[in-house]
Amino acid sequence: MVNPTRWDEEQLEVARFKAIEIFRNERLQEPVEAYSSAFDNCQGVIEELLETTVDLSDWDQAKIHKILSSESYLEAFRYLPGPPISQDDLKTLAIVASLSPTRLMGDQKAASRLVETVLSCLDRRRFPWVSERRDPTESEKNAAVLASAALMAYQRIQTLRRSEGKELQESRVAEALAGAGFVEVPRRKIGTLGDAPSIGEFCRETRLGTRKADFVIGLWDNRKMAIECKVSNSSINSVKRLNNDAAAKAEAWQKDFGERNIVPVAVLSGVYKLANLIEAQERGLSLFWAHEIDTLLNWIYTTRIP
Repeated sequence: MVNPTRWDEEQLEVARFKAIEIFRNERLQEPVEAYSSAFDNCQGVIEELLETTVDLSDWDQAKIHKILSSESYLEAFRYLPGPPISQDDLKTLAIVASLSPTRLMGDQKAASRLVETVLSCLDRRRFPWVSERRDPTESEKNAAVLASAALMAYQRIQTLRRSEGKELQESRVAEALAGAGFVEVPRRKIGTLGDAPSIGEFCRETRLGTRKADFVIGLWDNRKMAIECKVSNSSINSVKRLNNDAAAKAEAWQKDFGERNIVPVAVLSGVYKLANLIEAQERGLSLFWAHEIDTLLNWIYTTRIP
């Protein structure tokens, strides 16, 4: 059996600089309108939230119901603290099982705990009038709305970038596999190798053993390839995307199914530290780049049994 190429430091350095160059060009060409549109939308939601609660002073059950029954209001609600609270953190801090509007509307105690939690962490620099128990001045209110809208819009754009980048990368991988003669089959939970796609087949996101994979492929030599598509927008972020996630999955898959049966792969784009790339390789993860997808296809072709 032929194992994927292990790149040396010089090869990794050349490839990662090319990926960074592509990332820079794409980011510089990104339309400004996307952020402006997100900002305008967030500004409107924040203004409505302040109006509904009389500048955060009135939280009767009807108003709580209105805020928590709307995903956009609920998002703005999480941005009132300083710093903003993520969905997972808010559930933990308020001791609620779900932030689903439907679930919250059926549990008034949980809804009240959410409000109490957020108000206890309220950003006093943006909303000084709340702790001082007075009405805001016009300038204070405008400043609070603009600052909150900027925070929300930034996070929306970041989320959109990650989502669109990953979707584009997955589309490229799927198209490349199809072009190489692989047939897409329905996704399925893979508990044993017998459940995985057969030779010449692939499926999209599915649970492989104990962890999810973006693609599972039946290679020509009977092994299975698990692919993770990773897009990183910073060298710091690359630790999370590559080492804490993809490399950890590689170790789990090889433990579950055996090193001779599974080929864990990451298809990368964006910004990565050289040290993180080296570590991921040492932990059993094979690396390929989205801008050199043919390199992956060429290796897959070598798995054909003569």
